[in-house]
Amino acid sequence: MNVRVLRIELRRSVAPWAGAVVLTTALGFLYLVNAAWWHGTTAWTAQWTTMALWTRAMLFYLWPLAVGLGALQGLRDHRSKMSELLTSTSRPAWHRAATLAGTTAITLASAFALLVLVGGVQVLANTEYTHLGWLPISLVGALFLVAGAVLGMGAGRALPSALTPPVLAITAFVFTAVMPMWLGRTETDAATGIESTEPTRITLLSPTVEEVRDVFVTLSASVHLGQTIWLLGMAATGFALLVATTLRTRLIALTPVLAGAMIALLVLPSDPHRIHVVDKAAAELVCDGPVCVTKSHEARLADLGPHGKKALRLLHDALGGKAPVSIRENVTVRPDGSAPRWSRETMLLDFDDAIIADAKGEELTRALIANGMVPGCSPLGWTGTLSDAAAQSIAASWVLGDLKPLSGSPHASTEQIALARPVWKKLMALPRAEQLSRISAMHAAALSCEGDAFDALSGGASR
Repeated sequence: MNVRVLRIELRRSVAPWAGAVVLTTALGFLYLVNAAWWHGTTAWTAQWTTMALWTRAMLFYLWPLAVGLGALQGLRDHRSKMSELLTSTSRPAWHRAATLAGTTAITLASAFALLVLVGGVQVLANTEYTHLGWLPISLVGALFLVAGAVLGMGAGRALPSALTPPVLAITAFVFTAVMPMWLGRTETDAATGIESTEPTRITLLSPTVEEVRDVFVTLSASVHLGQTIWLLGMAATGFALLVATTLRTRLIALTPVLAGAMIALLVLPSDPHRIHVVDKAAAELVCDGPVCVTKSHEARLADLGPHGKKALRLLHDALGGKAPVSIRENVTVRPDGSAPRWSRETMLLDFDDAIIADAKGEELTRALIANGMVPGCSPLGWTGTLSDAAAQSIAASWVLGDLKPLSGSPHASTEQIALARPVWKKLMALPRAEQLSRISAMHAAALSCEGDAFDALSGGASR
């Protein structure tokens, strides 16, 4: 297809509108809705992998749009009543189909590439960690749009009705939004009793991905391969339907998509732990003495290193041999709702922790001390309680000598102080040995997550 043919096809088709709809609605969704893709280390402009996953997540409605617009494009010859005239020309049917499909494919792929480019430019400004591991995620996302549009074109040509585009779009939306909930694997966490839905091989045929919860998680190679096989079969069926003229050839045209689905289901992983895997390069540790962060957050080590060492020194003065001896960014990937597990020797750090995320200078030292003394016991994805925040503020204040709330906490400073002040006064009125006893009991309760740290400070049952 030369440039002249491409220009003519762009003028007489819905391809430019399809690309414009995909790009503008996706950017509008990302920029106008203040949702999870703007917060924390998993923001869509924070890291390359999260950017690729969040833009893929937009396919839950972009893919149905592509299918519906493709079907509308497939109705063009029927609407203009030129089908018989075109079939009587000497130009091969596959040549006309290739021009039609190729124009839309180029437009949709370009629109998705521009969406990724907008995110990529911002990622470049926000991180020094660059890699190409995100590229397959975006390439498969673009292929989903192209294959969906081509399948829609073929269906529109085979079923020339004004109802075909909306029915196909609605069916595709049900496929992307509802099928994962119906056919996903439901599991219950033994510790918390919280139910969560894990994807299965069948749900991986859907173009969308789960909400991004961890910066160290990416899709496995088998997922990319299986989805690519499925999409190539889908695109082949759509193209064959564009060329087919009889009922027999249209039925035969369904073979590639059925074969692609069967082969893909054999390639896609059945174990949910092999669907999302740890990105080992991103999770590689970079250390400044006893303070370690991952490669993806290496830029934060310059600020964290000195304050981390100071916090470890102060914790050792306060707790002696019970104090942690190192700080390491937590790279353990846990399911949503699972209970945390803490180590006595190593303080595990999470840059999504509200009290650490934006802390600078001495506030960072205070936050690290609070985290080392009272690591939170709330299940993953839950907000810590006010009593936990009060216990952290008291613990850090006991080490540093002055009662202050923790900035960045989801609980207001006035609420922290109102709950902490009476306990603080009682604690400081005790002899030093009794203070240390209660602080040690609080620390043990927080590490084990089997008691209440704030109650231990009050001399309650956890003591």
